[in-house]
Amino acid sequence: MSMLLGHPLFLFIALLIILPLASAIGVYCLRRKGHLDEETLKDFGVVQAATLTLLGLLIGFSFSNAVGHYDQRKNNESEEANAIGTEYLRIDLLSAKNATTARNELLKYLDLRIAFYQLHDEEELATLDKETASSQTQLWQVIKNETHISTTPVTALIAAGMNDVINTQGYTQAAWIKRFPASAWVLLVAIAVICNILIGYGSHSKKSNKVYLFILPAIIAVALSMVADIASPRGGLIRIEPQNLLLLKSSIQTENKVLTTQQ
Repeated sequence: MSMLLGHPLFLFIALLIILPLASAIGVYCLRRKGHLDEETLKDFGVVQAATLTLLGLLIGFSFSNAVGHYDQRKNNESEEANAIGTEYLRIDLLSAKNATTARNELLKYLDLRIAFYQLHDEEELATLDKETASSQTQLWQVIKNETHISTTPVTALIAAGMNDVINTQGYTQAAWIKRFPASAWVLLVAIAVICNILIGYGSHSKKSNKVYLFILPAIIAVALSMVADIASPRGGLIRIEPQNLLLLKSSIQTENKVLTTQQ
């Protein structure tokens, strides 16, 4: 299940096979039982409508949940960019040697954070996590060296800024780990299968309803796949681009070129 949720396209293909098959099972069960009489058909219609309504509500709630997680990941990227940009400016308040070391290391750290949003290979991401942790250690060591030279409100401000840089990375990591529960996906798919069985079971009574054996499964497959796509940070088509981090890097590079020209 985790592989399907991590790759929404695979989920869409699987649902496109499973759901029409469920409708076919419903048709088969109806043919074994025979046509429904009018009174039974009315009761069946109530059950069918209620089940489809429940499925629609669950898909709607799931979509809202997935969009909420997506927005959280976007906001965390913006907060990371703000924290790094602010700390880059405060670094000028350090002593010359520590300022140069911290500036170079923070630029390296910025590249690592941009790569976090762009990489998708698990091994590369594991290596990136180690490099990120090492870079954070180096940055914090520079701040510790500065506090050994002098402890002032300015160094406290710089230390607090560096703490924000490290914290925002942790918040981002937590947001990307947070996923829609697999048990909830099992429930959604199970209800979708039941709905399609009911559609198939009721379609033989009305010839005009046979078209829903193909349309409804496709619609449900698209809806569930879209939810999975939004909820999947790396495996889907809808991904978060590190726009704020890239803008910050471009701004720093432009500033450095101006300073180099002036010198």
